[in-house]
Amino acid sequence: MKNAPETPRKHKLIEYANGPSLEEINGTVEVPKGKGFWRTLFAYSGPGALVAVGYMDPGNWSTSITGGQNFQYLLMSVILISSLIAMLLQNMAAKLGIVSQMDLAQAIRARTSKTLGIILWIMTEFAIMATDIAEVIGAAIALYLLFHIPLVIAVFVTVFDVLLLLLLTKIGFRKIEAIVVCLIMVILLVFVYQVALSNPDWGGIIKGLVPSAGTVASHPKVNGMSPLSGALGIIGATVMPHNLYLHSAISQTRKINHDDPEEVATAVRFSQWDSNIQLTFAFVVNSLLLIMGVAVFKSGAVKDPSFFGLFKALSDTTMLSNGVLIAVAKSGILSILFAVALLASGQNSTITGTLTGQVIMEGFIHMRMPLWARRLVTRLISVIPVLVCVWMTRNLPAVDEHEALNNLMNNSQVFLAFALPFSMLPLLMMTDSRAEMGQRFKNSLWVKVCGWVSVVGLTVLNVISLPDAFAGFLGDGAAAGQVQMAHIMAYVAIFAVLALLAWCTADLYRGNKKLMQLQGDAHHDVAEEA
Repeated sequence: MKNAPETPRKHKLIEYANGPSLEEINGTVEVPKGKGFWRTLFAYSGPGALVAVGYMDPGNWSTSITGGQNFQYLLMSVILISSLIAMLLQNMAAKLGIVSQMDLAQAIRARTSKTLGIILWIMTEFAIMATDIAEVIGAAIALYLLFHIPLVIAVFVTVFDVLLLLLLTKIGFRKIEAIVVCLIMVILLVFVYQVALSNPDWGGIIKGLVPSAGTVASHPKVNGMSPLSGALGIIGATVMPHNLYLHSAISQTRKINHDDPEEVATAVRFSQWDSNIQLTFAFVVNSLLLIMGVAVFKSGAVKDPSFFGLFKALSDTTMLSNGVLIAVAKSGILSILFAVALLASGQNSTITGTLTGQVIMEGFIHMRMPLWARRLVTRLISVIPVLVCVWMTRNLPAVDEHEALNNLMNNSQVFLAFALPFSMLPLLMMTDSRAEMGQRFKNSLWVKVCGWVSVVGLTVLNVISLPDAFAGFLGDGAAAGQVQMAHIMAYVAIFAVLALLAWCTADLYRGNKKLMQLQGDAHHDVAEEA
């Protein structure tokens, strides 16, 4: 008697999930064994590109360009240091995923209480939505600039990128990586072209890569920005928490034998090569943005650092710095290329933001949604503040509308300051732990020292910038009493963040001690049996 064919299991909209990270793509990409360096590197290349996208998203653009306009090449060293810290953190994230076979969210949840897991999930969701707001604004403005679609309609159009995501989920993860790399190359080539035409001062650029006391000075103030506030803006827009969760998950897409330490070591090594190469591209893009601020435009010419203002400036021959640029700008190609790069950046971030959302939902609260549903919910929530902003400024002059959107994008990034320490600190503690990583893969002494300096430094910078960030929500015309109240609320928030960090650290420490004890007991039992 023949067995009846199995009935396909119906998938619910929300399901319980407690399996491998991003189970549909986990361990699906074949890698060669015993082949040459370049062929092996090619097989492992891809996850780094998805991570690098977060370091060149629309939120970075105005901070880098404005920093160049105001302080020439002074802040180049900040971009360099931020990129080196990013490489360090991302390498640890990839290593955690490969060695422990858990993404960062799963690892935190396994070592902490359910209540803390839910709190960290909510906080990280807000950070992802804050990033999504920048992507909505960037993509909507790009559609408006390229195709003259009214802003309200353009905001709604960005919701339909969920259809693009549906298509991508059908073609395989390796092709998604290839598409992301192509979009990165579009962004890179646009800015290389524009900077090459401007003939920048390469001596000044190299000098700017060396840190100096002036980089973190509170004076002089140019257009309301000091070198310190410009540096904080660049750092805040560069190192983002969701990239650490994402990298720890997608580093597991390669199919390796985890029982073979040499295969694991090879995967760690080539994943780090991939990450460092792709983040070098991100460093180049961010450097080109700052160089644009210095060399493409006349000094102080850009009064409107919003995407509208930059688009207009690239077609306004009175703002450009040399004859070659002016001749090309007359054709409109400079501004069109800028808008194309902006649209490419927004689409790239759509893919990575959705994957990250799935990682933290599965890891922290063991729930799974289809990627298209996950994207639709997140995007619909993210478009609400953008639509409200556009609606409230619809009768105001265009400059005021543009400024309001720019302020919304910048102020939304405050949530990243809350979430960043809660991804960096657990990542460092777990990769420092012999119980989690084993003696071979735990952080070396120099990585541990650099890691703690970076984590403490970034946490302090994020915390001390919160009072000004809270005051930024009030706008330029806020009364002194309102600013004072905003600062008080910021200090309450800082206290809450530090208390939550202490709770998280204590939970992770207890979890690590418990794991070491269990491993010790297991070794003892094995020794007794022998």
